[in-house]
Amino acid sequence: MSVSLDNLEPIDVRPIKRALISVYDKTGLEDLARALGEAGVEIVSTGSTAARIAAAGVAVTPVDDVTGFPEVLEGRVKTLHPFIHSGILADQRKAAHREQIAQLGIQAFDLVVCNLYPFQDTVASGASFDECVEQIDIGGPSMVRAAAKNHPSVAVVTSPERYADVAEAVAGEGFTLEQRRVLAAEAFAHTATYDLAIAGWLADELDLEDVRATLDDAAETHLDASDAAFLESLGYQTEEDYVVEVPEEEGQASGMPVFVADAFERVESLRYGENPHQGAAVYREIDESFEDEEGDDEAIAPGIANARQLHGKAMSYNNYTDGDAALRAAYDHERPCVAIIKHANPCGIAVADDVAEAHRLAHACDPVSAFGGVIAVNRPVSVELARQIVPIFTEVVLAPDYEEGALEVLSAKKNLRVLQVEPPARGSYEFKQISGGLLVQERDDIDAPGDYPENWTLAAGAPADEATLADLEFAWRTVRAVRSNAILLVKDGASGGVGMGQVNRVDSCKLAVERANTLGSRSTGDAAASAVDSAGGARASEVVAEAPEQRSIGAVAASDAFFPFADGLQ
Repeated sequence: MSVSLDNLEPIDVRPIKRALISVYDKTGLEDLARALGEAGVEIVSTGSTAARIAAAGVAVTPVDDVTGFPEVLEGRVKTLHPFIHSGILADQRKAAHREQIAQLGIQAFDLVVCNLYPFQDTVASGASFDECVEQIDIGGPSMVRAAAKNHPSVAVVTSPERYADVAEAVAGEGFTLEQRRVLAAEAFAHTATYDLAIAGWLADELDLEDVRATLDDAAETHLDASDAAFLESLGYQTEEDYVVEVPEEEGQASGMPVFVADAFERVESLRYGENPHQGAAVYREIDESFEDEEGDDEAIAPGIANARQLHGKAMSYNNYTDGDAALRAAYDHERPCVAIIKHANPCGIAVADDVAEAHRLAHACDPVSAFGGVIAVNRPVSVELARQIVPIFTEVVLAPDYEEGALEVLSAKKNLRVLQVEPPARGSYEFKQISGGLLVQERDDIDAPGDYPENWTLAAGAPADEATLADLEFAWRTVRAVRSNAILLVKDGASGGVGMGQVNRVDSCKLAVERANTLGSRSTGDAAASAVDSAGGARASEVVAEAPEQRSIGAVAASDAFFPFADGLQ
């Protein structure tokens, strides 16, 4: 279809002279109708909506008076008529459109107010399949989408919460173009949510696994900017693939997403979830803002969900959660880093000049807990590192690449999962589902000015030397990976004691010091360090450095929040 966009006559503020109203939810309908009537707006309406408006003493034109055609098929066809949809879709910026509808005797609409049949409520009531199908709205979404598409000429309202804005607009000069664009975005979100609910219900009723996989978790993601870029003109701006509101008092400071709605694609079904009785699957983000090395749209976000598995048995739900935590922890550092994670908390994290040394230091922090852990590396895995890993029971190894011979060494462990994974994406937002909604926050990345020592100020005591500052920076970057309340002791670029997950900071401090000063003495006798590889390899204690005792002495500390009292420090 070829449509001319030449010679458009821009319309900013458009007065409201004619409105089409068809609503199932009649909350606030009488007040809206009175506001329109008092402003001299002609109201065209359907069925029970028209009856309700007339009962409120407001003049209303039934839709079949406009179409010259009665409602048919038990009300299934009311507004699906050229006299209605041409009046909605006529682009008033085009002289040809204005002339054509005038020749046909069609009057344009300036406002469409519509909300849809309560499909979700019908399903929730336990209604039969046919009863649910009967509540799938056809005419309503058609009107809403038509009006939203033609927002340069028509304002569309889908929520009673907007009726006060309508009253204000009709009392004034009408809605501005920017306001109509926002209303259009809300309208498309309204119909998109409705369609997702219908498709999801049908997938469940008919056990359509592929359809269900396409729809799952759709409400937990963001609105692609390609679907809402027109919001920018109302003081909104795009940030990567989000549309964010710019608060007036903050100038161009970024706010939070206005809408969240999208879908992830299922990669695979998992054996079970966090526990054996829970079903689970892993989904990947499809996002055309990501590009490959040649600059072409890659459409797949980097990270563990899109990792390439090189060896081992299938990944589990817990493997993915620990692997993601390990990956983020390793890439919080610029130097070669190894992060060992278990139950989403670090057993040890260290940096060094090479990854094998970083692994020795990280493992020495807590060899007991490292048994059955997940290892992430921010550099290619060397043969030396691979040989250190093999004797220790490890669930997963993640790295951007593997040097020649390293994969062969790791493949000696039949069940060890070996993944090649791109660095996770920085910035943007992260989501957490809560009952009845969704929490959205900026991703916690290490990139703020306060994360670098050159921006720190001395609060007390003597200035720290270069080595101490380096340890403090490492501790600050690493404590982000520890669950709150989080205390981390660090010395020589390696974690020495980790206090995590306590409900008060004093206990986390005690735990960090205790672990720093006792785990070293356990490191050569525990099952992990003493395990002999089934293929006859060396004991872990022979290839991984023994942790020294009293590691808290001379260490620096980092906390994920402030100390309200001196007891934690003491």
